[in-house]
Amino acid sequence: MPTKRTKENDIAIPVASAPVRRKSAASPHAKHDLKRSAAPAAPETETAVEVVTVTTAYAPAADEIAALAYTYWAGRGCQGGSPEEDWLRAEQELRAKAFA
Repeated sequence: MPTKRTKENDIAIPVASAPVRRKSAASPHAKHDLKRSAAPAAPETETAVEVVTVTTAYAPAADEIAALAYTYWAGRGCQGGSPEEDWLRAEQELRAKAFA
């Protein structure tokens, strides 16, 4: 089986398993540019840890919202108003009760 030799480390790699290498878009002197920096970066001594509390929003069931919205409509004497406004009011009230 033929082998492929690499210049970087002179290890023989079988051709069938050799990965395809593509040239990067960086300049050809990118490796040398890193060596030119004289002052090494100072190591960080402190590590900041951010704690995030995730709260899931309570979503009441549609039948709960519908029942409460119906009571609003019935409370008005089954006349007038907007079903969408009743629905939103019921949904907001149920969510407020869940967090209280």
